[in-house]
Amino acid sequence: MAAATAFFSSSVLRPGLAPLRRWRALSRLAPRTAYSTSSSPRSAASDEATIISGTKLAKQVLKEVQRDVESWISFGNKRPHLTVILVGDNPASHIYVRNKIKAAAAVGISSEIILRPKDISQEELLDMTVKLNKDSTVSGLLVQLPLPDHIDERTVCNAIAPEKDVDGFHIMNIGRLCLDQPSIIPATAAAVWEIIKRTGIQTFGKNVVVAGRSKNVGMPISMLLHTDGEHERPGGDATVTITHRHTPKEQLKIHTQLADIVIVAAEVKKKAGFITPVPGGVGPMTVAMLLKNTLIVAKKRIY
Repeated sequence: MAAATAFFSSSVLRPGLAPLRRWRALSRLAPRTAYSTSSSPRSAASDEATIISGTKLAKQVLKEVQRDVESWISFGNKRPHLTVILVGDNPASHIYVRNKIKAAAAVGISSEIILRPKDISQEELLDMTVKLNKDSTVSGLLVQLPLPDHIDERTVCNAIAPEKDVDGFHIMNIGRLCLDQPSIIPATAAAVWEIIKRTGIQTFGKNVVVAGRSKNVGMPISMLLHTDGEHERPGGDATVTITHRHTPKEQLKIHTQLADIVIVAAEVKKKAGFITPVPGGVGPMTVAMLLKNTLIVAKKRIY
């Protein structure tokens, strides 16, 4: 089917349910900027958003990962293997992990879940992480967040070897991301960036507001959007403003009114040109990007 072209005053990405909070991204395009989409045409005056299928885009990425895994193995290389440590009985965490394992099997990545009770000590968890770092059969390793309150998440994330850190949370990967160097990019931020690129939303020269400064989502999204598109790790060449819970409401309003793209936790569907639904939005793409990270670490592309 040929792509339909329409003129929109705004577009939306909604990153969906991240590990710690629900994110939505609103991208307001310059007036009368044409974008091609696979959806049906709509008038510029329409109040309804065009749905961006995160599930459809994720299937594209997963198909590419599956093809690359098969190619990697065909040359005599070891099948990529993902190990997930799951602590406690948080229902959402169990759902996330189950989705990751199911998707891994579909693309030919072997995987395992190591379950531990919520009262596990931090020392025991760190010891387990160190052992898995040394295990040559493990390509990628992650500890599912959030963790129980008595465990320091930053300490655990930094205990994972950066070359196996498929979540991209190790201080070395975050540092390399901030320096525009190749790194393992946190999956949710990578998912938002991938959807922006595959949807054709332009960021070059745009003003972007990211409402939220979390080190796992807000900060890496900001890094990806503002950095030089010609650097070693290309970015979006946007001008990015980060707001947070201490930003005065009147200032937040001014920033968002001036922005071309806003990534924010807010209901924006009626004012949007594009929107990713929940479920079926950034969540599936986040899983896909995690598996892409697993293949990257298996191939040792970064380290």
